[in-house]
Amino acid sequence: MKTFDFAIITPSYAPDFERCRLLSWSINQFVSPSITHYIIVERRDLSLFRQLQGPKTEIINVESLLPWWIQRVPFFKNGWVSLKTLPIRNWIMQQIVKIAAAQSIHKDVLVFVDSDVTFVRPFNPQSFIRDGQVRLFQEPPYDDETHLRGHRTANKLLGIPDINMGYPAPGYIGQVMSWRRDNVLKLYERLESVSGRGWVETLANSWHLAEYILYGVFVDHFLKEQSGHYYDAQKICHEYWTPQPMSDEELQNFFATIPPEYVAVMISAKAGIPVERYQSLVKSIAEGHGHLTEVNRLN
Repeated sequence: MKTFDFAIITPSYAPDFERCRLLSWSINQFVSPSITHYIIVERRDLSLFRQLQGPKTEIINVESLLPWWIQRVPFFKNGWVSLKTLPIRNWIMQQIVKIAAAQSIHKDVLVFVDSDVTFVRPFNPQSFIRDGQVRLFQEPPYDDETHLRGHRTANKLLGIPDINMGYPAPGYIGQVMSWRRDNVLKLYERLESVSGRGWVETLANSWHLAEYILYGVFVDHFLKEQSGHYYDAQKICHEYWTPQPMSDEELQNFFATIPPEYVAVMISAKAGIPVERYQSLVKSIAEGHGHLTEVNRLN
């Protein structure tokens, strides 16, 4: 049976540095040292994030993943200038970067973990392998306008007549998400065959894009039983999405109610909660698991 190698991938930027530092610390605590964590940041943030570089952490320059005709310019803070498309919003660029990571990171399985996620229990990526297949998160179909917009965009990009798509539609968006690299390379080819343009240019012309939906729809409609995936609806991350801070009591309750099968927490950066307010709670959990060493203690 094939042995898979893994990469953990995190696109980030300067305002999320402290969150990413905590994530990096938690990966060192709870994930096998054989797994490399790749943090992808813009050139202007390289010197800041190089503080996190280490034996199992590599920092990648966003610009190295992009074609020459996409540039960041100082006066345009909300996006990137493109010589072939309309300006590319930062949100769309973050998703393009995730898809582009397969060009430079030659690992079998790409595990995407956002900056505002923190591991709080041991996580073995091999747990994502079942009978030689890789986990693909998929929730039962549901009906939500933003969700359906992502499906319509994916249908258009992949050349699927929207009339053939049943709604409500499956969900593919979550935390600690796994893709097969070989499937991402096939996705590039499909995007280019439909549009007649390079895949980056194709995605850059999209106003609405959901990278996890795009990948999931591609697997469902084109790769099917040849995808090397099995579906799993079980979440493994305790999430806080509300764009408002929690009180200290609410934070303590949030961490106290992490389901036993979950290995991570996500406190959305939009909640505006400084990392300093909850890193001690993360530390307490680490101590409970015997994973806190003098070398890796949080200050």
